[in-house]
Amino acid sequence: MDKLTMTVKEMGQQLGISLPKAYELTHIEEFPMIQVGRRKIILVEKFLEWLDDNSGATFAISKKG
Repeated sequence: MDKLTMTVKEMGQQLGISLPKAYELTHIEEFPMIQVGRRKIILVEKFLEWLDDNSGATFAISKKG
């Protein structure tokens, strides 16, 4: 069985972006994750759908980090 979830760190590694940038993505409205306490968990299937739906989108992410 494949993993159903991934961490923000794993997502960042998959996308080839820094950890701070990966955390910034989680603040975008409609981003497919759940928060359990302070931990953010990304739902893999929903993330792949979100990524496909937003593949041409431009997000305002700060230049720091």
